[in-house]
Parts: sequence; structure tokens; C-alpha cells
Amino acid sequence: MYVADQKSMQIMDRYTMEQLGLPGVVLMENAGNAVVQEILRDYPNYTRVLVLSGQGNNGGDGFVIARRLIDFGYDVSLCFIGNEEKLKGDAHIHYQVYQNRRLPLYVYRAGEEDIFFHIQSADVIVDAMLGTGVSGEVRSPFYEIIQAVNESHKDVISVDVPSGLNSNTGEVANIAIKAKKTITFALPKIGFFVGNGPKVIGEWKVADISVPDSIVEILQLPLPKLLDAETAKTSLPKRVKHGHKGTFGHCLIIGGSKYYVGAPIYTAKAAFHSGIGLVTLAIPETIYSQVAGTCHESLFLPLPDTNGSIDCKALENIDYSKFKTIVFGPGLGRECDGDAMIQILLEKLTTQTLIVDADGLYFLKNHLNQLQHYSGDIIATPHPGEMATLTGKTVAEVEAGRLETAKHLASTYGIYLLLKGHRPIIATPKGELWINPHGNDALGKGGSGDVLTGLIASLVSQQKDPLKAMLSASYYHATAAEELGKETSNYGVTPMDIIHAIPVLFGRT
Repeated sequence: MYVADQKSMQIMDRYTMEQLGLPGVVLMENAGNAVVQEILRDYPNYTRVLVLSGQGNNGGDGFVIARRLIDFGYDVSLCFIGNEEKLKGDAHIHYQVYQNRRLPLYVYRAGEEDIFFHIQSADVIVDAMLGTGVSGEVRSPFYEIIQAVNESHKDVISVDVPSGLNSNTGEVANIAIKAKKTITFALPKIGFFVGNGPKVIGEWKVADISVPDSIVEILQLPLPKLLDAETAKTSLPKRVKHGHKGTFGHCLIIGGSKYYVGAPIYTAKAAFHSGIGLVTLAIPETIYSQVAGTCHESLFLPLPDTNGSIDCKALENIDYSKFKTIVFGPGLGRECDGDAMIQILLEKLTTQTLIVDADGLYFLKNHLNQLQHYSGDIIATPHPGEMATLTGKTVAEVEAGRLETAKHLASTYGIYLLLKGHRPIIATPKGELWINPHGNDALGKGGSGDVLTGLIASLVSQQKDPLKAMLSASYYHATAAEELGKETSNYGVTPMDIIHAIPVLFGRT
């Protein structure tokens, strides 16, 4: 499934109307009916519904919703907020239909208080006020109405986009409806998954209104894709029934220090629990006994160290040819000469996949131009702070432009990139973008990122496809946290819990 911005959605709507011949008034009727079907299903015993409609196309959807709910026997109050004379096009047609049937209508006038009575009296509120056209601050009277709706704590169904949410950026400039559910049309909107979008959309669902997805390919619209269960499942490497440990890949993990003993352990254990054949841990000699006593599955390459950090010269003597994948960074720390380590790896490695994470990313920033000349694949997995270091931006700037920032870094330097966050972004060297709509605060614990790195390393070692490995790893990492949180709570989910849940989820595919 693709994810649309406002301009692309307008292009798709126009193509449907002009090239396919389906009138806009029919699309609006389809949209309104789709929302009605959701209300009939979710609220079969609720009768008092307040529909708040503006004067744009979103309001036109509201006119259809109010009319159809009345037909189904609901007690509906339609409150129109705007100027009737400014209604035009399809919205005006549906407004006329509503009036021609002499159905109940309340037109809000500035300064009146009746609308707040309607808000308090409703069982369910349908938000069809502003839609996708919002940019900048919400002005009066919508500001006061949205505030009253939010303070009412009633169930709110937003039509297409919660009023006040920028559908492109996820920005909420000053206020937005906090929906219980958002019914959006044709495609989900980018703003659902970035910025403040996840905080206000509630549960979201895409309704088919006869705008076909195939238009995206026909017009070659450069839209991100949404990561779903089917994509994650088909991206998993297939197990060879008569395979052995050599069949499923060998990964070298370079990391660990006296201050960060657990990180490489989490990475290794995540790799083993997701199907890899062999893992070798290249760690400082100082922590070897601690790690070896915990990670029994691994092979070990204890490296000379200085003050508990790997000595960079130790990397020159490693035979890298037997490894399919190299992970650099988990628990590495910044006390080592990481710049020299990165340089050695880029000179010594040939076609292996190099995954850089954690403090490895701190040192990678000085070698970005060299990445374009590496003959293998490179995967970087920064969180927003590490992304800020790599790009020279602030964290706020990274978060304000997650998709654009990830795409630019990946395509400029020819790498695969997974930008962590509440909704992870995956970018490829060719500029392809994916959004993972899953995950929760159960992942907000030290070690969770090391687990994700181990999953990616394992899956890419088994099939040599960076994108497929990242898609599956990101999806199952996030959904494991969601499922574990439901079983207990998000408070107590640990990185080891995620590791143990992964093979269970794989087993369901």
C-alpha cells in the first residue's frame, strides 16, 4: 500500500474524474457512505450523532454522512460551520440534496453557544470540518470548537484527516482533533505516521471510494510504501530443509567495551533467535569472560584493547572473507579510535554487507563520501540523534523532515538506511521509501536498537537482500513489542522479551 501526500491525492482524484469518468459527486457519496458503514458497525446502539461540517470537500462528506445516518434511523445533528455562499462544486451539490430533503440543519453563527450544547449532547461526533487542506494554525471558530470537542471526551470519528492535522507533515500548529478513529480515503496520508500524526489519528482505516491504487503506477507518483504483514512475511528468508549452520550465514559483530557489555550480547542473541547459522563476537579481551558466560551460542574473537575499548589495530588482522555480514558499533563506545576502525573496514571488506549502528554511526560521519565507492551493501540504523550527527541537522530538523532526510542521506551516499523512531522509516540507495506503522513505547529501553540490528544482520546473512531484511526485521521487532505489551504491559517489556518473541512470530507466518 502506498502513502499519499495532499498533492498526490489531488492528482489521483482528478485522474479518476477526468480520465476514468467517475464524477466527483459520486466519489463524495462513496466517501460518506464508507464512514457511515463504519459507524453502523462500531456504534449500532448509539443514536445521537453530531456531524460537524466545514465548507470544503471534507464538509461535503459530512453532508452525505448526516443524510445517510438519518436514513438508518440515527438521531443526527448536522452543524455547518462556514458560509453557505462559499460552498461550491460537489460539496454544494450534496448540501443542496440535504436541504432539498428538509433534513435538520444547524448553521453556526459567530458568537453563538448552541454548538457547545450539541457537542455535550452527542454520543458520537463526526469531524468533517477541515480535512487535508490545513496548513498553519487553526483559526476561530474552529479552534474553539475543536477545543470543546477534545474536552468533551466523546468518541470522535474524523473524516479523511483529523481537523488541524497537516496531512503532509504531521504538524499540529496549535490544535487538532484527537480522534478515536480516522476513516481516510483511497490511501493513508503521510501525516498519519510522522510528527504529531500518530498522537491524534487514533485507529485508522482506509476506505475504498473507487480511486484505484493503480493510478500511482500509471502516473509514476513517487510515493512511500507502507510496511504491512504480508510484505514482512514474504520478505523473510526461506529455510532450507536440509540446511546446516553454513547454509544460514555467518555474521561478525564488532563492538562492546567495559562500559557497554550487554549491547553485543543482545545483537548476537537476536541474530540466533531469527535463524542465522553462526555469529562471531569480536569484543575487547577485558569483557570476554563476562560475555562468554552469557552468550553461549556465539563464537568469539577476543581483541586486544586499551582501557576496555577495542584497539583499532586489532581489526587489521581479522580474516573477513568467511563472514557474509559485518556489524560494527553495538556497545563500541567512543573511547576507541573509531575513525581508524571504519577506515580499516572499508579497505579490508569486499562484498560483505556492512551494518553500522550505535557509536559506529558517530564515527561514520567522517567517512560518508567513501561509502559511495564500497562494492558491498551498507546499512545504517540511526536514531534521530545519530541521524542529526550524520546530517549536520538538529534533532528537531530531522524529526520535522524524517522522510526527506532519510531519502536524501540514503540516495546521496548509496546506502540502505533505517531511521528509528515511533514510526521507523526505511530508505534505499535508489530513493525508495517505506514507513513502518507499528511499534510502541515498550521499545523505549536501552538494548532495543541492538536487538533490531541483530535481526537485520541475521536476515541479510541468510538471503543477501538488505531491503527485505530491513523490512522483515523492522516489522517483527515492532509487532513483537505491541503483542508483548498487550500480554502484560508496556512497562515491563525488555529487549530479551523481544528476542524470545521473534521466533514465535516467525512461526506464525
